[in-house]
Amino acid sequence: MADLKLSVVIITYNEEKNIARCIHSVAGVADEILVVDSYSTDRTVEIAQSLSATVITHVFVGHIEQKNFALDQAKYHHVLSLDADETLSVALAETISGIKLHWSADAYRFNRLNNFCGQWIKHGLWYPDQKIRLWNRQKGRWGGRNPHDKVIMQEKSIIKPVSGDILHYTVDTVEQYYSQINKFSSIQANQLSAEGFRPGFFHLYMKPAYKFLAAYFFRLGFLDGWRGYMIAKGQALGVYLRYAKIRG
Repeated sequence: MADLKLSVVIITYNEEKNIARCIHSVAGVADEILVVDSYSTDRTVEIAQSLSATVITHVFVGHIEQKNFALDQAKYHHVLSLDADETLSVALAETISGIKLHWSADAYRFNRLNNFCGQWIKHGLWYPDQKIRLWNRQKGRWGGRNPHDKVIMQEKSIIKPVSGDILHYTVDTVEQYYSQINKFSSIQANQLSAEGFRPGFFHLYMKPAYKFLAAYFFRLGFLDGWRGYMIAKGQALGVYLRYAKIRG
């Protein structure tokens, strides 16, 4: 399929630190750059508009809901979705340029490489961290459970893996990481509570222990040094807090 048009869709809230980097990384592949902003109080909107992005403001009601709203506002059916703290690697941008000339699947799955406190994390549960981010919106939408959204494709959709990484700039400090864990675990706990879920001993104690073992030992997180340890510890804590907040 030649001359395919691509909408790049980004949701934002107070992302003045990240948005320019994100937009610059997609400039070579985007036929439209759409930013859906949740009424930022910093310079996010100003920066995005200065880089020729179309900006729409919309009240944030949840990650899944916001991303589906943004999806519906895109000009073209073929979309690339990024978070503001993500960018395309040079290799991935080149690959997407080729896909636009020869689109042969309903969706494409990328690896995501996460940067934690200044270092790229290449082991543990954080890599390859595969995500569908390029797809035909007529064949799939955002789903999952907030805040961990994911693209869910229609049955029998063709999904192809793609070489090249999405680069994800997560946090700069350990304090930011643990603040994020506390925030996200509260969102998860609230949603699980609304669904009537009640955790037991297995959820409170066995699942966090397994999460740490899997991240740090089974998936070789220790090879990322102290950062690998902090990530594994944080992942286990996140699981525990998700369930403890329901009980508490």
